[in-house]
Amino acid sequence: MAVKNIVAVDLGASSGRVMLATWQVENRQLALKEIHRFTNRLVEQDGHHLWDLDALEQEILTGFHRITDSGILPDSIGIDSWGVDYVLLDAAGERVDLPYAYRDHRTDGVMAQAIAELGAEHIYHLTGIQFLPFNTLYQLKAWRSANPGNIDSIAHFLMIPDYLHYRLTGSLSCEYTNASTTQLLNLHTKNWDASLLAWLDLPARWFSPPAQPGKTLGAWTSPAGDAIPVITVATHDTGSAVVAAPLTEGNSAYLSSGTWSLMGIESDVPYHDTRALAANVTNEGGINGTYRVLKNIMGMWLLQRVALEMNIADLPALIRDASALPPFTRLINPNDDRFINPPSMCEAIRAFCREHQQDEPVTQAEFARCIFDSLALLYRRVLLELGELRGTPLRQLHIVGGGCQNAFLNQLCADVCQIPVLAGPVEASTLGNIGCQLMALDAVPTLTAFRQQLAESFPLQRYIPRSIDDFAGHWRRFEALCHATEELTV
Repeated sequence: MAVKNIVAVDLGASSGRVMLATWQVENRQLALKEIHRFTNRLVEQDGHHLWDLDALEQEILTGFHRITDSGILPDSIGIDSWGVDYVLLDAAGERVDLPYAYRDHRTDGVMAQAIAELGAEHIYHLTGIQFLPFNTLYQLKAWRSANPGNIDSIAHFLMIPDYLHYRLTGSLSCEYTNASTTQLLNLHTKNWDASLLAWLDLPARWFSPPAQPGKTLGAWTSPAGDAIPVITVATHDTGSAVVAAPLTEGNSAYLSSGTWSLMGIESDVPYHDTRALAANVTNEGGINGTYRVLKNIMGMWLLQRVALEMNIADLPALIRDASALPPFTRLINPNDDRFINPPSMCEAIRAFCREHQQDEPVTQAEFARCIFDSLALLYRRVLLELGELRGTPLRQLHIVGGGCQNAFLNQLCADVCQIPVLAGPVEASTLGNIGCQLMALDAVPTLTAFRQQLAESFPLQRYIPRSIDDFAGHWRRFEALCHATEELTV
């Protein structure tokens, strides 16, 4: 029986993994095996937060070597990662400047400057991208302000997966789904917007034309001398996660839940009118010419930071203790900018509660309950916004990614949103990465066929909504908090 061995590298903001998929072509059976998992942490240098790209590259190669040393010769390799961050190269292909992380504070105030100089309506009409203070547009403006001199030594701008592809193959590329996160692509041409590059005072020659996923860039040569094709997938991890989301109903939304939560719909057309701008909805690129009409939500980053600060190791016990507490006692707006990368997440949450006349959380469970309740309410808010944009309510939510393992939050989401929630698959970004490669290799005919097979291979957990006492009052409180803390005005 014909078999395809596919290697997927999935890099998140807190961890990465190298996974091996075995696809039985005739009976369409998919098996997934974790080869190597590793931590991805921010590093500090000269007062800035950076990524250790050299360490990430070595971890990726460790995974590859484990596969080839076992006697398996992969049919292809693909890489996906988080969005917005980039690398600059000189003409010799060497990195120029530091690999800044999006949580670095160098962009503080830059988004407000852009809105003041260009206008929010103008930027949004051009790009259709959500206003977030760490978008690549503002990162590059901060970089240019700090580097006013000669920039002729720089030859190439690459997103993180494009850089890693270059390191593997020597080929320069620009994959569309990740490039679309920059707030620099023109929504209408799907190419770099000349007027925004002019505002940045950066040369267009740095930026390669974006290309759709499914291109074979070249090959990585194994220690034994075997050339293994490297294929561009939907290199933004949410783009790959949506590929694996079992969106079988036209009125379904997805929630890719991890360090970030990204809630949206898959659409053949973008939504970039005044209502979309008011809701601060993004139109990122998907595969097959689709759009990921979604909104970024702070997600499990809040809990990850609290767990780190409070030395919490037993997350299941924490979730169990949090579920026993009264609901909606303390609420925050998870998308408040103060939570992007504060010196102390615990203190940031306490300060928010103080400012809004709420009791401060003290115990570990109280912090967790505050985060879970607030996230579920924000999920409802975004779900309603998306339904209003498309003109019809959303009736079902698919939660994918690592966060879908939190049964308590899944049920809370169903209760708050008052729609059924389907949880799974867990490794959505990896599976979508694999799906892109299989389609590029003609081993799977269509995206629909791949999703149908995933639903059979990875059964979903269903959560039915239950009623909540005095929900209208809790909802009014949360809405008031959001209106009080939203800073984007148009």
